[in-house]
Amino acid sequence: MSRNISKTNACRILDARNTAYDIIDYESNDEELDAVSVARKIGLPPEEVFKTLILCGDVLRYFVIVVPGNCEVSLKKVATSTGNKSCNLLPLKELEPLTGYIRGGCSPIGMKKQFPTFIEETALLFERISVSAGRRGQQILIAPNDLAEAVTASFADLL
Repeated sequence: MSRNISKTNACRILDARNTAYDIIDYESNDEELDAVSVARKIGLPPEEVFKTLILCGDVLRYFVIVVPGNCEVSLKKVATSTGNKSCNLLPLKELEPLTGYIRGGCSPIGMKKQFPTFIEETALLFERISVSAGRRGQQILIAPNDLAEAVTASFADLL
C-alpha cells in the first residue's frame, strides 16, 4: 500500500476500495510532462508508464483512454474500438474544468465525473503499470485489472 503522504483523490478512492498500489514521487517540471520523460524519471520502461487522454466522440460525448506513454494514438482506431465513428482529443483548455485535473497530472481515477474508460489491452502484459496519481510529480503503480475495476474500464485495442 501507499506510504503515509498527502493523498490525492485517486489514492483515497483506491484506499476506500482496499486496492493495492504504490506511489512513486519524482521531480516534475513544465517542460517534461510527457510519459516518456516520466518513465525515465521513475526508472520504468516507457511501455509500462501509461498516459491518460480525454477524447470527444460522436457517440460517446467524452471518454477516457489509458495508453502506453511511448505510443502514438490512432484516432481512427480509437474511434472504432470505442464505438464512435470519429473522435478528437479534448482541447487542453477544457481538461481541468471537465476532469478536475491539469495536463501532466490527469489520472484515470477520481475525475469530477466518471467517463467511459478504455485501457490499451497491452497493459495486461505487465504485472503493474504506472498512471498519474492526480498531480504532477506523482505516479501510481497498480495492477491493470485493479485499475480497470476501480474506473469500470474495458480493455481495448487502441493502438
